[in-house]
Amino acid sequence: MTLAARGLPSPGMGMLCLLCIVMAASGSAILNVVFESESDKAMPRVDRRTTALVRLGEGNALALSAVLVITSVMLSFLLINMMTGLLILAASLIYTILYTLYLKKRSPYGTVPGGIPGALPVLIGYASVRPGLGLDGLILFLVMLLWQPPHFLALALKYKDEYKAAGLPVMPVAFGEPFTKSFIFIYASALPLLTTSLWLFGYCSANFACFAFLLGCFYLMSCYRNVVATNRYGRAFAASIVYIMFLMAAIVVDMGVNR
Repeated sequence: MTLAARGLPSPGMGMLCLLCIVMAASGSAILNVVFESESDKAMPRVDRRTTALVRLGEGNALALSAVLVITSVMLSFLLINMMTGLLILAASLIYTILYTLYLKKRSPYGTVPGGIPGALPVLIGYASVRPGLGLDGLILFLVMLLWQPPHFLALALKYKDEYKAAGLPVMPVAFGEPFTKSFIFIYASALPLLTTSLWLFGYCSANFACFAFLLGCFYLMSCYRNVVATNRYGRAFAASIVYIMFLMAAIVVDMGVNR
């Protein structure tokens, strides 16, 4: 939103857009729990999801999911704009149907297109301010898309045995750890240059470019030290969260200070 507005967006629009994203994401996550209830039973890491679903009941969960997603889409169409509503609807459908029901269960590479709904909130926020999506918004979307495989695969490496027991062909299960580690490092390697392209195309300042590049190098070093050189997958997962949080904060500060 700050990128599209070239500064801080109005508080009202910011809260409304955030509310719509949270509602749609929550509804989609609930539907994901219902669809994956059987495989979740083989994964101790998510046993609280199974317990919550039993307590709430599958029918109630489905009803709550529908209310959240439909309300989010309707509010977006009525109070923001059509592009925002369409993107929220696309994110929900791709995550719950394409990724959860098909790609995750059939392809070790499902994480890559499965990252689309996780990256779409960037474009949702952008479209709420500027419905005609710009190159800067698309660059940030690509950053999120490239960031998600290393982020998820660090977790998949840590819980490889659970994914195997659940019958989910994630990359460490299908191709082994060395291949997955190489895959993570290649994707992480693209992030420092891609983020600095926001400066090369004139959207962000040189200060942002320096910070983003150094932050990307930190993340790349973390992937090497905690994934390639050792098996400290939990640290790599935590580092990915720190990386994306500080990167997004840097964009907000850059837009607020330099525009």
